[in-house]
Amino acid sequence: MDGFGLDGLFPVGPAGSHDGFHDGAKVPLEVGLELVRAMLRDNGAWCRLEVEGTFAVHVGWDQYLYIGSVRPCEEALARTRALGLFPERLDSSPYGMETDDAKVQRPGDDEFWAGVHRSVDTCRAGLLEEMYVEGAARWHRLTRDTIDTVRAGLAPRARLAVWPGLSCDVDAVIGSLPAEGLVEGVWQDGGGRIHSAVADEDAFSELVARMSGAEAAALLSMYADERVPLFTAVLPDDGGVVRARWRTDPTPGDRTWAFLKSLRPGGIITGTVTEIADFGVTFVDIGGFTAMIDAPELSWRPGAHPSDVVSVGLEIDAEILGVDPVRRRIVLSHRQAGRKRQSR
Repeated sequence: MDGFGLDGLFPVGPAGSHDGFHDGAKVPLEVGLELVRAMLRDNGAWCRLEVEGTFAVHVGWDQYLYIGSVRPCEEALARTRALGLFPERLDSSPYGMETDDAKVQRPGDDEFWAGVHRSVDTCRAGLLEEMYVEGAARWHRLTRDTIDTVRAGLAPRARLAVWPGLSCDVDAVIGSLPAEGLVEGVWQDGGGRIHSAVADEDAFSELVARMSGAEAAALLSMYADERVPLFTAVLPDDGGVVRARWRTDPTPGDRTWAFLKSLRPGGIITGTVTEIADFGVTFVDIGGFTAMIDAPELSWRPGAHPSDVVSVGLEIDAEILGVDPVRRRIVLSHRQAGRKRQSR
């Protein structure tokens, strides 16, 4: 249905999005009732409506209505039965939100955006996926000049995923379509607008027709184990707190960020030497992350070559001198760790 059943409920914003339809948005009762009607008619839009700790109404895919309240609802139950419907008491809604606090959840704060800037500068990233409600997304092409503008226009509590940039070789992108499967095409038209469409093998020809003539494009798998962005985040509230009740799926980049945030300068860690470079830097694996030790930080002996102090495969202790989550660097000192052991 045009507008996903939301036309007239929310003002239409950029790229046809409905401003005010996003995670955490507050709506008046009459809008809430229309949202329930839209969901019962299966018009396309779906959401949970809740007053946290007080009231909730969820619509299931089978058009069952799940209502929860902290107050007794005898009158509502009687009216429901009078309509010929059959209310049934449940312990909880199957569409209730469950959060796993153990999962990595990165805030889209200033540090995150500094990482975005760096990834764009080094040509690792060039595309941002903004999921403002479950199952609905907008795409933004990122350049040095557009990052701050894109950030300012994102919906509150949006879930973000950073991807490599679009390819200008559109023919090569189209030629990489698999024989079968589910993919998402993302492309930029001549006017600079970003479009996306999901298709399986039965709709590949239509997708190719839509992408032909694009300025740049990309194909993304729709299968969870193959659809892995560079890193993700959730926009925090104005107070800097992540209150969004949905979660991103942690990527290797997110896990690296979480690991780096757990380290503190001055701490002692144990790692395994993986490489001794010709330019005097020793690389050490610590929990799957590669850190480095400059030659002067290996030993108190002046002029000692790294190979005189350590060897590949050797397990060593090192003090953390510095951690840079944006550049994803850890600087270690083997000699300082030795001094700390002696002082004990």
